[in-house]
Amino acid sequence: MARALGRIRALLRIEHPLARECMAEFLGVFVLILMTNGSTAQAVTSYHTKGGYFTMYLGGALAVTMAIYISGGVSGGHLNPAFSLSMCLLGRFQWRKLPLFVVIQIVASFAAAGTAYALYYDAIQHYCRGNLTVTGPTETASIFATYPAGYLTIWNGFLDQVIGTAMLLIGILAIVDSKNKPVPKGLEPLVVGLLVLSIGLSMGSNCGYPINPARDLGPRLFTFVAGWGAEVFSAGNHYWWIPVVAPLFGAVIGSIVYEVLVEFHHLDNLNEQLACSVKKDMEKAMPESKNKKLEVKPIFTIDTYMEGCTEHPRDTEGFLSHRL
Repeated sequence: MARALGRIRALLRIEHPLARECMAEFLGVFVLILMTNGSTAQAVTSYHTKGGYFTMYLGGALAVTMAIYISGGVSGGHLNPAFSLSMCLLGRFQWRKLPLFVVIQIVASFAAAGTAYALYYDAIQHYCRGNLTVTGPTETASIFATYPAGYLTIWNGFLDQVIGTAMLLIGILAIVDSKNKPVPKGLEPLVVGLLVLSIGLSMGSNCGYPINPARDLGPRLFTFVAGWGAEVFSAGNHYWWIPVVAPLFGAVIGSIVYEVLVEFHHLDNLNEQLACSVKKDMEKAMPESKNKKLEVKPIFTIDTYMEGCTEHPRDTEGFLSHRL
């Protein structure tokens, strides 16, 4: 049996790094959306007797944690086009991979929504009595995609998603910043899950805190083709584009805020800049020194008594270390 498994593994093994990343990212997003939609379906179709808003938020947060554990070591566990865009802007992810990752994330979320629908098909049909609607007392479209509260305007919804996604990126960048207060290695996915739960509990009432274009667009496309119809795009004053576009702005803003207010000011970064400046000044004063190796000691030091006891800085291309 072990020999047969070894042969199957050798036959199916893919060596190409990008292909491996795409498969891991697909599986991570698939698990994320299946568990998120599933926790919502359980609460809704049971008339909230087997779950409520807290269990839906908790299910989604734990889904994020598990999805990162599944994909983080291979693809970086992006799971979110807004996060991928942010990593490109910060120089931690290759721009050429961005379109492919976005497509993979949306396709995976579409497939996961279909799987959740199949899993809860009887429950959904029983709950809505065979009438798939986007609005009304027995609507079921919100099991899969997010919709705004009745009081929410388009621009308030846009602001909601910008702020929510900005908080997501600020939190993630802090979690993976080895020069700040690093999370113990291996616990990063759990802390990111807690971050997502916190965002849901504090910012979820307006429109369900999608904060992820793929998380909303893929399932919305599924409901469009599965029987809910074009109303999934027209509901809420054509709200559908908000969770697709606004998180991109939020991710950029959140990344800039963390970099400008925290990342730029780490003492070792200042040491490097000062050392480089001193070296240039010395070369200007002594032109002959350009051909000599200059050793410039940093002016500032931090925790020198712990030297040799700290871990190597972690690669922050994704949620976890990313090695091809």
